[in-house]
Amino acid sequence: MTEQSAGPRGTILVVGGGISGLTAAIEAAEAGSEVFLVEKSATLGGRVARMYRYFPKLCPPFCGLEITLKRVRTNPQIRVLTLAEVTSIQGEPGDLEVQIQIAPRYVNDRCTACGDCVAACPAERSDELNYGLGSTKAIYLPMKLSYPPRYVIDRAACPSGCEKCVPVCAPKAIELDMKPQNLTLRVGSVVVATGWQPYDASKLAELGFGEHKDVITNVMMERLAAPDGPTQGRITRPSDGKPPAHVTFVQCAGSRDEKHLPYCSAVCCLASLKQATYVREQLPDAQVRMLYIDVRTPGRYEDFYTRVDADPNIVLSRGKVARVTDAGNGKLLVRAEDTLAGTPLELETDLVVLATGMQRAGLGALEGTIETDGAGFLTPDYRRSGIRATGCARRPGDVMSSAEDATGAALHAMQACQRRQVHG
Repeated sequence: MTEQSAGPRGTILVVGGGISGLTAAIEAAEAGSEVFLVEKSATLGGRVARMYRYFPKLCPPFCGLEITLKRVRTNPQIRVLTLAEVTSIQGEPGDLEVQIQIAPRYVNDRCTACGDCVAACPAERSDELNYGLGSTKAIYLPMKLSYPPRYVIDRAACPSGCEKCVPVCAPKAIELDMKPQNLTLRVGSVVVATGWQPYDASKLAELGFGEHKDVITNVMMERLAAPDGPTQGRITRPSDGKPPAHVTFVQCAGSRDEKHLPYCSAVCCLASLKQATYVREQLPDAQVRMLYIDVRTPGRYEDFYTRVDADPNIVLSRGKVARVTDAGNGKLLVRAEDTLAGTPLELETDLVVLATGMQRAGLGALEGTIETDGAGFLTPDYRRSGIRATGCARRPGDVMSSAEDATGAALHAMQACQRRQVHG
């Protein structure tokens, strides 16, 4: 099915429903622009929604995210399209034609999120919200604060011919024969806020990810600490479910390395320091060590670094990790070089957390059509193309800096439309 929608001059398309995309959409809409907000997953919220806490206040993201989603939900200037991907952008600033593919949700807007369908579903799938640290049924709610607040079905996980969820759905919200849709939009400008993805830790064979269950990544650690995570917020070892007595954070796991990511992702040191406080709050007797190349906590975050460094149970060591192996006694053995002393360092630990860096998320069919810098981040000339990149699609950054950048992107997008109105 193909649908065409021609927005008025000045309409803005925002691609990506994470914190940057949400901010850009809200700022533009509240300034009077019509906005289409396109998100490829089944819910808005992005990576921020997967965090336990975030800077600078170290509060749960749902505090601010709930208000943000309410602003989207109640603003008639914003139209949200989930499970949608942009496949092409053509034209010039002020007059762009955009092709969008919308995947079927198999659940319509009559869904009340009651959960009766989940109890009837016999199939399971890996839970991407928790980075594979658990599973969900084939019909699932993407996250606790999902918007739209509707279930979605992973048809690839359904047994052939299974329709057990259909008769138990009182509102008759399940439509297993839903079809994909194609949508053509006419917009004035585009803001690309497709965000980031963690570097693939399986490429770091020497650090033991995938070989040892108790080697996890920093994004997985966020989910272990989160109350809506796979362990209901208990920090435990994936191998046996026991709380770790010693946790080792390995910085620059693949970052600042010409074989992997040649750049610094800006936030990994802060993330590990933050996660060290999770361990100490929940496990008061636990010992934490962070092995780093350099600790980078710019600006006002320096005070946070000083506070964490003052904890006697948290040891910050300047060292480059060479290998993580099985110690043979139920623990892991971390081999590193103490780069201050110039001597080998070996330590046994219960849990290793790899601080993997930020990579720009893929663009699907648009990959290769938008200019990038040497690190792969987006650098379109918005004056020429009408496309502006923002947030972690443009450069690595924390939540606050990404939101600030998105506000600027919204302004640029509105200016691009206005120039067309004046000169077109």
